Amino acid sequence: MDPYLTIVFRTILFYVLILVIFRMMGKREIGELSILDLVVFIMIGELAVVAIERPNVRLLHAIVPMVLLMFIQIIMAIISLKSKRFRDLVDGKPSIIINRGKIDEVAMRKQRYNFDDLMTQLREKDIRSIADVEFAILESSGSLSVIEKLKNSNEIPKQGDITIPLIIDGSIEEENLKRINKTNLWLRQELKKKGYRDVKKISFCSYENGKFFIDLQDE
Repeated sequence: MDPYLTIVFRTILFYVLILVIFRMMGKREIGELSILDLVVFIMIGELAVVAIERPNVRLLHAIVPMVLLMFIQIIMAIISLKSKRFRDLVDGKPSIIINRGKIDEVAMRKQRYNFDDLMTQLREKDIRSIADVEFAILESSGSLSVIEKLKNSNEIPKQGDITIPLIIDGSIEEENLKRINKTNLWLRQELKKKGYRDVKKISFCSYENGKFFIDLQDE
């Protein structure tokens, strides 16, 4: 086969194959890619490029590793769905950078996040001053979620903190309990009052303004 035709054929083949692989791995926005996603995508892209640029490389030598990476990614995604600890290990946890208008420099240092990064992301959200921010959360994807302070004096001020997840996938978030000055025992007692005795059956539980939101698994 003519070398140019080989390149055209392989380009089309790997284009279709990569589309199929990415579709099977699930939908993700670019800004939501985890480190694991990024590594897999780069490796798949490199394998495709090598196979296209070097016609002497057998197709199976590129296709097999790409399919293997796809299955690894799918398995990792399944584990991530079932294990909060695994998600935290791979994706990291969100960090509150600005809490009730006060900047948390300790959290910034832990994330190696500087004021230039903060100001850049605030400007991208059309926020001119840090003084206008009530809460800013650095998500595990690297994006910054911002809740602004009330600007209109006629608005009714919202009391309390942001929504705090206390249980995720049946696992109690001890750090979040400390953040609201509550204990594991307090949470279990409050849940028992509401008729929830088995924490493992709770998919998600949050606490805001003295009220609980509880969602059971598979319901």
